[in-house]
Amino acid sequence: MTAYRLSSGGLVNRSRPLSFQFDGKEMKGLEGDTLAAALLANDQLLVGRSFKYHRPRGILTAGSAEPNALVTIGKGGRTEPNTRATVAELYQG
Repeated sequence: MTAYRLSSGGLVNRSRPLSFQFDGKEMKGLEGDTLAAALLANDQLLVGRSFKYHRPRGILTAGSAEPNALVTIGKGGRTEPNTRATVAELYQG
């Protein structure tokens, strides 16, 4: 995770690492990260596929206008579909 991060700055708490799962893979992030920032820090470039041809899609923007990184957050019956990874705050789990 540290190879793709700046050593200082930003609004993250570097003393509070978090672990989370994305597509069944265990990853690490920092408190204050967005899901998109944590995915990029873990070298996870593929975050979805196009609807028609299933071409790979990655994170394109840094704000709420992100067209590609739509994720489902949660498990089981408590899921939140079509959440933009660029605005979803990272949490443990």
